Amino acid sequence: MILEKIIIAVYTFALIMILAYALAQLNLLFNYLTAKRKEDTAEKFDLSNPDEIPSVTIQLPVYNEMYVMDRLLDNIAKIDYPKDKLEIQVLDDSTDETVETTREHIKKLQATGLDIKHMTRENRVGFKAGALKEGLKTAKGDFIAIFDSDFLPEEDWLKRTVPYFKNPNIGVVQTRWGHINRNYSILTRIQAFALDAHFTLEQVGRNSKGHFINFNGTAGVWRKECIIDAGNWEGDTLTEDLDLSYRAQLKNWKFKYLEDVETPAELPIVISAARSQQFRWNKGGAENFRKMLWRVLKSQNISAKTKVHGLLHLLNSTMFLNILIVAVLSIPMLYIKNEYEHLKTYFIVMSFFVTSTIIFFICYWIMYRNIYGDGIKNFIQYIGMFFLFFSIAMGFSLHNTIAVIEGHLGKKSEFVRTPKFNIAKFKDNWKTNKYISKNISVHVIFEGLLMLYFGFGLYSAFVVGDQGGDFGLFPFHLMLFIGFGYVFFKSLTSKV
Repeated sequence: MILEKIIIAVYTFALIMILAYALAQLNLLFNYLTAKRKEDTAEKFDLSNPDEIPSVTIQLPVYNEMYVMDRLLDNIAKIDYPKDKLEIQVLDDSTDETVETTREHIKKLQATGLDIKHMTRENRVGFKAGALKEGLKTAKGDFIAIFDSDFLPEEDWLKRTVPYFKNPNIGVVQTRWGHINRNYSILTRIQAFALDAHFTLEQVGRNSKGHFINFNGTAGVWRKECIIDAGNWEGDTLTEDLDLSYRAQLKNWKFKYLEDVETPAELPIVISAARSQQFRWNKGGAENFRKMLWRVLKSQNISAKTKVHGLLHLLNSTMFLNILIVAVLSIPMLYIKNEYEHLKTYFIVMSFFVTSTIIFFICYWIMYRNIYGDGIKNFIQYIGMFFLFFSIAMGFSLHNTIAVIEGHLGKKSEFVRTPKFNIAKFKDNWKTNKYISKNISVHVIFEGLLMLYFGFGLYSAFVVGDQGGDFGLFPFHLMLFIGFGYVFFKSLTSKV
């Protein structure tokens, strides 16, 4: 019975953590709906007045971006902003032939009168954070706009973001990511679904009440003074954007999130690229929880509610650990439920935790409705997308849990870039992409075993109990079976 007690205790704790996260999401939903009814009355720079136009440096941190480099440079060259107030830094850490092709392209742009510089380093110390920090040393602009290589801002992007810095307390303006290949595949639709929730519900919900949000690494503008005051870029975590965001807000800098300004970008189209991106984001989140926990708790500048939201924000990625625990223990719990009659009351109480799923369902529907609209057809499509999203998200839970554990334990790893594809130009020739990882992670084997394990869970529903089975967890195990099956087979078949 000792083993059963341990299983029940761990299972219950994980469910409580998931419920706490769900309740925080519900609070963010209320914040979001309230914020949508408010008018934007922020004071702004008048860019029609030459005396109010601030100087801006655009930083483009790149590393071996053969397939998107020309597109990036040509797009940035179209940015509509006074040339005498605009500088572009191409922070090129590349180690392949793109260094030369980029240099030649930049020379052509310089000949048009554009103030654009090609900056290289002898090593990748600090990775992206190191490149941004190096560029900041010579940046002319009072404000620093940052774009990753797969982002395509509109021509008026600076004119829609920079004016908000008239408020001297604002240190960052962040925009919403768009997805130019949202409907390319199931994988891209799932990624877009998750990111849309973050860039609507979470960012608006936190920002509208003064809770901490994060610069998302790209598609945003920093006040240079804010970067310096917060301690500058540091490369000791895999998510340098989240790190600097929290250090800046702990020093009372305010962030402005613009949901209405969309910055298009391209989602990873192969699962190996998505896996590396997910690993970096989730491990970086755990690293920042480890780094920021006591700073947030000890801060005298923020409210208790902001501290709670901040800690749950930093623990976002750790939810994958709780999900994996609940998933793995759900099958033993199924047998425990049908073996010990005296635990009947406990399992009745535990059924309350289905509330978490209901909360997520409601929150994500609001997000989905804002993008696709109301109506029975869209709602039915949403139901399918919701369960597909949660199935595949749970299928990533082992991979992401390993990342989270490494982050909490302080295990260091290299910054692994996400391969870019420029799918509009290269279409289905992505298999020739030289940057795709050819190695199959050992994690994939365990994902295959978990697929079989949850297949056993489906079988168990028919054989446990004396009343012809127990199907209470059948939908959960079916989603897990589908999710781990998808991740397992895609990880095997998407290799070239």
